[in-house]
Amino acid sequence: MHKTAILLLAIIISFTSNMNADNVFFHEFKTTHGAIPFDHITVADYEPAIKQGIAEHNQEIEAIANQESEPTFENTIVALERSGKTLVRVLGVFYPMLSANADDSLLAVSNRMMPLLSEHSNSVTLNHKLFERVKYVHDHFDKSKYDKEDQMLMHETYASFVRSGASLEGADRDKYRELTKRLTELTLKFEQNTLKANNAYEMWLTKDDLAGLPESAVEAAQVAAKEKGRDGEYLVTLHYPSYSAFMKYSSRRDLREKLYMAYNTQCTTGQYSNMEVIKDIANTRLAIANLLGYKTYADYHLEHMMAQDTKTVYHMLNQLKDAYGPAQKREMKDLEAFATRLEGHQVKIMPWDYSYYSNKEKDEKYSINDELLRPYFELSNVTKGVFGLATKLYGLHFTENYDAQVFNPEVQVWDVTDSDGHFVGMLYTDFFPRATKQSGAWMTNFREQYVDENGNDVRPIVTLTMNFTKPTEDKPSLLTYYEVETFTHEFGHALHSLLSQCKYASLSGTNVYRDFVEMPSQFNENYMREREFLDSFARHYITGEKIPQSLIDKIVASSRYGAAYSCMRQLGFGFIDMAWYTITKPYTGDPYQMEYNAIKPVQVFAPVEGCIMSPQFGHIFSGGYAAGYYGYKWAELLDADAFSKFKEDGIFNQATAQSLRDNILSRGGTELPMVLYKRFRGREPKIDAMLERDGIKRNK
Repeated sequence: MHKTAILLLAIIISFTSNMNADNVFFHEFKTTHGAIPFDHITVADYEPAIKQGIAEHNQEIEAIANQESEPTFENTIVALERSGKTLVRVLGVFYPMLSANADDSLLAVSNRMMPLLSEHSNSVTLNHKLFERVKYVHDHFDKSKYDKEDQMLMHETYASFVRSGASLEGADRDKYRELTKRLTELTLKFEQNTLKANNAYEMWLTKDDLAGLPESAVEAAQVAAKEKGRDGEYLVTLHYPSYSAFMKYSSRRDLREKLYMAYNTQCTTGQYSNMEVIKDIANTRLAIANLLGYKTYADYHLEHMMAQDTKTVYHMLNQLKDAYGPAQKREMKDLEAFATRLEGHQVKIMPWDYSYYSNKEKDEKYSINDELLRPYFELSNVTKGVFGLATKLYGLHFTENYDAQVFNPEVQVWDVTDSDGHFVGMLYTDFFPRATKQSGAWMTNFREQYVDENGNDVRPIVTLTMNFTKPTEDKPSLLTYYEVETFTHEFGHALHSLLSQCKYASLSGTNVYRDFVEMPSQFNENYMREREFLDSFARHYITGEKIPQSLIDKIVASSRYGAAYSCMRQLGFGFIDMAWYTITKPYTGDPYQMEYNAIKPVQVFAPVEGCIMSPQFGHIFSGGYAAGYYGYKWAELLDADAFSKFKEDGIFNQATAQSLRDNILSRGGTELPMVLYKRFRGREPKIDAMLERDGIKRNK
């Protein structure tokens, strides 16, 4: 090679090495507890780090697959579990940022990287030599020599290969690669369309349009307008705090209808339409399932769930429909009578009326509403109360870490320790909506808990993301009862991760079967009906006075209000989900018709022309709940049954809390969910506790 060329190559290598050295993802984070060094991370770091992580992982996979020694659990299964550290590190930050802090530049990176990541995943599971080693270990595995967690890792590793096409050959293997790559592209497109459509809608109002809105909603709309540079106007958006407040309080039925139509026609037309995307996603999942030998995608998916099959899912959905249906009809009849009396003329409740009139009826029955409660739910006090629940039950303590770097100034970081002062994990809280954040609320991990090859317990780094009511110029963030309940829910997920005591990251924390993952989070919601819990933190943000006992009594008394409607609404989502994923041939029909037919057994309102849930139903099209949305009600059955044990023993009973921690919260997915649950409860779950909690009498 010419000397000039050699010199140029040396310069390029040196330059590349320097660039790599500057990329924070190429090394373990040199921070206290491994906190994320957000001050050293730029959008430009993700792409090279992902590519480098893929390259390193490929080398490790080849080394595992091509070793000459006889395949063993240690040199194949455990080695595979511990491979890909750089890739795990960068994706642990990249994926949460896509949901919580994604500007156009990060979305562009995701568009380029998602196909590569999908292809890489396929290259691992479709590596023939690697699968042969995994299969050999599986076929020769002596369970008597390994503990339950090792056995589960063996089972899950082998099953994941088979379920990801490893046993396919030739053209089928190539087809599987194409289908999974296509599915990744489609789900990403769906997600970005929903984010952009949600952010795009704006309903601008004047003072004359604010009738019925409480001061908090008016101030929030005013702040939103000011952020857009339009003083003197008011902005209502489709982001949850804005949308829900307007639908609940506005006496302008025409504007409620307008906003409802905007929300429920999202992604149906125009540049952000998902109408063809959802059919493509459902059909692609069907094709993958067929290729793997399953009749439907639901058959494929449910095999790896607590429910096991479609028959069990439909049995539960129909059982709840029969139990709650009559009560829901009575609820709606009473609500229409109330609305008619209130308005002085016959009222037929439409979907955009339910929140408004049910809020007023609930207020009349129990003299309680969000605006009455908000002053007692100031965010910092709520945070102390929710954290305090973990202190009472599990002895955890939360200390704010002011030194840890954050990705947005609104984010707070907490060091979590146990009753002996030992480090448990880190918790990031991100409470308020912004344009770069998806709607909704969720928990995820920057780092999973696991035990490394040197026997060190690597503790989890957890993040809670919400879209709560923002503070205004005059008031701090004052939450609705539902927002506090959402906090307790997501915090339950966080505890599932923080309390994890597992060996393997893929089995730790919330890495459990999808229809079991909501059980610990929904369990926490039960405390929102308990006086002792509410009384521990609910104080007036101005006077400091504890919430009056009369209000707590009303919260408890009103907790059953609308339970049947709420259940039927959730069942509707479950039926929609199952309809899309029990198709046996590619769906080419009308998505409206698909959804209307699916929801008919639990239909509360007649279909509204143009309105449809599916094209914005991220849970089942891009969020991991495909053929699994029923899991919310499944988990509700579990959480009610589990909490009934606390009601029997005492809601803060230490022995019962320790049992829940030892048998469920700390064990992740190291054993089958039903085994873990029965170990805690002493039996299989029953539906009775949920019906009793909701005040539903089962038909004989």
